[in-house]
Amino acid sequence: MTPKRKRLWLLLGSLGALAVAVGLVLTALDDNLVFFYSPTQIVEKAPPADKRLRIGGLVTPGSVVKGSDGLTTTFEVTDTKHTLKVTYRGVLPDLFREGQGVVAEGTLGKDGVFVAREVLAKHDEKYMPPEVADALKKSGHWKEGEPPPAAKK
Repeated sequence: MTPKRKRLWLLLGSLGALAVAVGLVLTALDDNLVFFYSPTQIVEKAPPADKRLRIGGLVTPGSVVKGSDGLTTTFEVTDTKHTLKVTYRGVLPDLFREGQGVVAEGTLGKDGVFVAREVLAKHDEKYMPPEVADALKKSGHWKEGEPPPAAKK
């Protein structure tokens, strides 16, 4: 084999190894990507069942139901246009309340109920995840400079 041919095979082997490495990195990133949806986007776009995603909105007043086991909680999340039923098994954050902003991570079941693995509640009256605030602004229920709908008294 000539030195020129050896360099060619070395270059082709290096490019092949690089392609495999890039493929592995992209696969790992795809498994860890979690997209954010509002209840309206879930209704309109219907993401695939069993795909990990995040939803956000306000906890609908009067919708929180604690299970008999003390760990399972069912509630509804709304962006004031559409509502999505959520079920969560675990201890909810201390700041979780009806009418407050919430972000839940989990999967959408085939029955349309969101099964949350993690629930995050906002930490003060003024904070709301940017995606939730944008969804509320688009729906016309929150104007810039006003407190979020849950903070109004």
